[in-house]
Amino acid sequence: MLKKSLSLQYREGNNLEELSEKIQDLITETMRFSGNAYAPYSKFHVSAGLMLSDGTIVKGANMENASYPVSICAERTLLSHTITNYPKQTIDVMVIYVDRNLEHPVPPCGICRQTLLEVELNQKQAIEVILITKSGKFIIFDRAADLLPLYFDGSVL
Repeated sequence: MLKKSLSLQYREGNNLEELSEKIQDLITETMRFSGNAYAPYSKFHVSAGLMLSDGTIVKGANMENASYPVSICAERTLLSHTITNYPKQTIDVMVIYVDRNLEHPVPPCGICRQTLLEVELNQKQAIEVILITKSGKFIIFDRAADLLPLYFDGSVL
């Protein structure tokens, strides 16, 4: 048996001034948008924002339901809206924010990682993913595929 390993690269920081003004604006808008989350059961308010190749900012938030499986995460809400309303645009960067005082940024769930990966593969361009905390600590992945290294895609179907 051959033993192998995977490595994961990302950048992290806690000084938003290290980031471009456009990205800072995207982060600020995304953080503000968490108030639009509909999370009456978990009180887990998540927002996601993205910047399209033309500079347009689009935002989404999670939406819960008393029947939990019907709920939809902020990332998938945002991606569904963006793909259907901006079909000719590509996504350059996505920010994901949880409105809680947490020590570390919260990564997307597995379903959202798969959905984000599918969008990235379809657009044939990397989507930078930024996870951010309320205090401004951030983690940056250069591409969505880095969040799901052994991913499943259409090539195996």
